[in-house]
Amino acid sequence: MEEARSNFIWDAIEQDLAEGRYQEIHTRFPPEPNGYLHIGHCKALIMDFLTAEKYGGKCNLRFDDTNPAKEDTEYVENIKKDIHWLGFHWTGGEYYASDYYEKCYEIAEDWIRRGLAYVDELSKDEMREYRGTLTEPGKNSPWRDRPWEESLDLFRRMRAGEFPEGSKTLRAKIDMASPNIVMRDPAMYRILYKEHWRTGNTWCIYPMYDFAHPIGDALEGISHSMCSLEYEIHRPLYDWVVEKSANMLPARPRQLEFSRLNMTRTVMSKRYLRQLVEGGYVAGWDDPRMPTLSAMRRRGYTPQSIRNFVSIIGMSKADSTVDYAVLEHCVRDDLGEKAPRAMAVLDPLKVVLTNWPEGEKKEVILENHPDHPEMGSRTLHMGREIFIERDDFMEVPVKKYQRMFPGNEVRLKGAYIVRCDECVKDEDGNILEVRCTVDLDSFSGSAGADRKIKGKTLHWVPADDCIPFEARLYEPLLGEDVDEEEEDAPDKKDFISRLNPESLAMKQGLCERFLAETEVGASFQFLRTGYFCKDPDSAPDHPVFNRTVGLRDTFAKQTR
Repeated sequence: MEEARSNFIWDAIEQDLAEGRYQEIHTRFPPEPNGYLHIGHCKALIMDFLTAEKYGGKCNLRFDDTNPAKEDTEYVENIKKDIHWLGFHWTGGEYYASDYYEKCYEIAEDWIRRGLAYVDELSKDEMREYRGTLTEPGKNSPWRDRPWEESLDLFRRMRAGEFPEGSKTLRAKIDMASPNIVMRDPAMYRILYKEHWRTGNTWCIYPMYDFAHPIGDALEGISHSMCSLEYEIHRPLYDWVVEKSANMLPARPRQLEFSRLNMTRTVMSKRYLRQLVEGGYVAGWDDPRMPTLSAMRRRGYTPQSIRNFVSIIGMSKADSTVDYAVLEHCVRDDLGEKAPRAMAVLDPLKVVLTNWPEGEKKEVILENHPDHPEMGSRTLHMGREIFIERDDFMEVPVKKYQRMFPGNEVRLKGAYIVRCDECVKDEDGNILEVRCTVDLDSFSGSAGADRKIKGKTLHWVPADDCIPFEARLYEPLLGEDVDEEEEDAPDKKDFISRLNPESLAMKQGLCERFLAETEVGASFQFLRTGYFCKDPDSAPDHPVFNRTVGLRDTFAKQTR
C-alpha cells in the first residue's frame, strides 16, 4: 500500500510546519451521528487519522451532534466501531459538539454586544428571498439594525423557550452584498424543541454547523481542519467565526479542502440511505448491498482493501466519479493473498461415477492456499457420487465449450480425470444426474495424473462429505448511475425507481463440511466462483455465505 505518498494537503501542512505556523499537527474527524458511516466518508476519515499518524500528532473524534432531530447513540457506537475496524484510534480524545454548547452561547452573546450578530424574525421563505442570488446582492433584514440590547434580550428569551420554532434566529452581521452568498448574514442559532440524546431538554436553541464547527476546532487546538470541497465556499465564514471569537478561543485552525468521493451505482447521501432502511428496501444499515462500512464488513470487505482504495484514488481538488470496479479490485487483491480456498457448488448437479468401487472412500487432500503452504491443507472423502455446478455441464455443447459434456473428459480438482457418458432426465426433460466413468489411474499426484486432456478442471463436492448452505449474491444497489449533483436537486428523479431489482439473489448450494465450523466473518475463495464471507444469519448445520466479490477483475484488466 502507498499510504505514505505525498499529496497537496500534506504539502500545505509541511509548508506550515516549515514556516512555524504550527508546531504540532492536530486533526479531527467530525461525523454527524445521524446514520452509519459509508464509503464516502472514508476519504476524510483516513486522511484525518493518517495525517496525524504521519506527523506524530493527534486526531480527535468529535461528533457533530448539533441536530437532535436525527441523532442517536446507535450511530455513535457504530461510528466508533467502524473507525476501530479500519485500524485507527482517536489519540486526541473523544468529544461532542454539545460539549461546547455553553461556550458557543457565550460567544454568541459576545457577538451581540459587539454588534456582530442580531436576532432576526424573518421566516425561512423571507430569509431566502432577502438573501439574493449568485448574481444579485441580498438586502438587509428589517431587524438587522435593532439595538444590541434588544437582540440580547430576545436571544436570552429564545434560550428560555418563550418563542415558537421558526419565529426567530440569531444571524451573524457580515455583508448582505457579499459575492459569497454564504457570507450574507448566515444563521448561527435556531429554535428547536427537540430532546437531545446527551443534553436532554436543557437547550431549545441549537447552534448551526457553520458556527459550532470552527469553535469546536479552535477549542480543541486543531491545527488543520480538513473537509470536502463543498465547504470551500464556507472557508471565509469559518475564518470569520474564528477571527471574531479570537479573544475567547485558544487556537487558529486552518481549513483545507479536497474533492469528495463519488462512486458509480452507489448512493452516498445519508438521507437516501435512511430512506432505504426505513422503507424496508434493505434489511438494515448493515445489509451487504449498502455502501456503509458495517455492510461492507458483513459482506467481507477488508479494512486494508478500503485503505488501499483511498490510496489509489488519491487526494485532489478535482471532482470525479470513481468506478466501483476500482474498489472491487482492491478487495479482490487483498483477499487473494489472505483468503483460504474451499469448494462449493451454488447450483448442484449430481454426478455418478459408475465404475467406482462399491463402498470405497478416497481421501483427497487439498491445499488451503496455492501460494501459502504454511496455511495447511484439508481432507475430503470422495465416494461414488459427487456434485458439480450445473453450469459446468451441457448436453449439447456450444463451440469451444471445454467443460463436461457426453464424450468429453474433465479433471476434478485434486482428484481424478472423469469421462462423461450420459445424462439422466425426468419426464419433462430436466437433467437429474450425469453419469461418468472415472480413470482410476489418474488420481492427483500419481503417474496417470499427468495425462493431457482437453477438458477444464472443475470444482466439486463429495455427496457424503458436504453440507447445504445459502449463497447470497450481490449486484450494485442501483441499476444505473446516480448523478451526485442531481441527488440534491429539487427536481431530482425518484432514486427508489432506479433500484436494481436483481441486487440480491439467493442460491441453495452444497459446500465442504468444514465450512460449518468456521467463524462468522471468515472469508474464503470458493474455487472458480468468488470470494465469500460467512454471515451472522448462519445456522450450525446450514451456513450462509455472502459473495464479497467475484473472481473477474475488470479494473486490473483495464489497467494492463
